[in-house]
Amino acid sequence: NKLVGLGFECVMPEGAFYMLPKSLIPDDKEFCNIAKEYRLLIVPGSSFGCPGYFRLAYCVDYNTIINSFDSFTKLAEKFK
Repeated sequence: NKLVGLGFECVMPEGAFYMLPKSLIPDDKEFCNIAKEYRLLIVPGSSFGCPGYFRLAYCVDYNTIINSFDSFTKLAEKFK
């Protein structure tokens, strides 16, 4: 999993079209706001009863997913 390689903790989804990776900082809302700077639209997990995580939908075109890896890499580097 590319996100795991970047330092995100992820649980493999079981049939859904979204996943809840752990935020790289405790404040999931702030993390999602920072992600916007990298053109990533993710939703705070606290909105779904999962504070400290973010919701990421992958029901998009495969190329959109592949093209997002550069932005996720830059986002992860910000917190290293």
